[in-house]
Amino acid sequence: MTGALHAGAWWVWALGLATAASRTTNPLLLALIVAVAGYVVAVRHTAGAGARPYAAFLKLGLAVLAIRLVFAVLLGSPVPGTHTLLTLPEVPLPHWAQGVRIGGRVTAEGVVFALYDALRLAALLACVGAANALAAPARLLKSLPGALYEAGVAVVVALTFAPNLVADVRRVRAARRLRGRPGRGFRGLLQVGLPVLEGALERSVALAAAMDARGYGRTAEVPPAVRRTTSALTLGGLLGVCAGTYGLLAGQGAGYGAPLLAAGLLAALGGLRLGGRRSVRTRYRPDRWDARAWLVSGSGAAAAALTVWAGAYAPGALHPPAVPLTAPELPLWPAASVLLGLAPALPWTAGRAPAPAVPGQRNAPLSSSRRSRTP
Repeated sequence: MTGALHAGAWWVWALGLATAASRTTNPLLLALIVAVAGYVVAVRHTAGAGARPYAAFLKLGLAVLAIRLVFAVLLGSPVPGTHTLLTLPEVPLPHWAQGVRIGGRVTAEGVVFALYDALRLAALLACVGAANALAAPARLLKSLPGALYEAGVAVVVALTFAPNLVADVRRVRAARRLRGRPGRGFRGLLQVGLPVLEGALERSVALAAAMDARGYGRTAEVPPAVRRTTSALTLGGLLGVCAGTYGLLAGQGAGYGAPLLAAGLLAALGGLRLGGRRSVRTRYRPDRWDARAWLVSGSGAAAAALTVWAGAYAPGALHPPAVPLTAPELPLWPAASVLLGLAPALPWTAGRAPAPAVPGQRNAPLSSSRRSRTP
């Protein structure tokens, strides 16, 4: 099996780990999820982007953790506690702000509860960062249905705006330093901002010209009944997916969450299938969903399903109590479920790199691929 892995498989794997992280507040399990995602990123990341997106999301998770702990110390915690760590000066508030306090007694139970909650959010961010490091947004765009292609292009352009802006700022500041001009301070910021803005405008004009040359935005004519059916199926399917996902994540609605999610997915896929008739584009060398993609996505889905099942029979292991203070323990079966996420790091999921071009060999003719059907 050759070629790069399907980008959608990486996102399904990452979302499976994120689902497992959302079902627990055990710090040992959350640390294991972050370690699994980090190890897979270290083994399977591409040479271009590297692991920088994962590192950026890890830093963001640490910032969220610090902010959550600061809020717990300054604003208090809803969890009562008996072990006082320190007592801050309390700011008196009016009577209409009952239940809210600033300062006062800080307990160990409240800090531990805030720590567990923040660790869960940090683990979710780490899973999203792993998906960004392993699957480029442009490759994921190739696999979108035709009905979502225009929205996907807008999302990809929005996602790549900030990295391009940062790269332009670094390039302009490096050029100014080579010329002996200051690049810091308010004056330096103003002098750097103008070439960065000019570069962003030039890149936008070039992108618009390229999209217009490729026939972007042109659609085919479909009957009104098909358009109404497509809208109803897509909207109803998305509502079903949202309701089913909420039922699965909330814990109390697990009985109706799975049927609603399945029905919503079927309706949304039907609507997207019908909506794809309006798209007049074709895909050049599309990524194929092969056995490796099934293995990677299945490992994430299995980790999520087994963690959800473990929460039904061992909720205490997945949610260690903050009151009274007890040391968390690593449950065996949930930990083994999370370790299934290491399947993408196995050698047989990596594939082989494409063979280098032979000197003097001509490229394949254009007629061997499908041309875009633009009117």
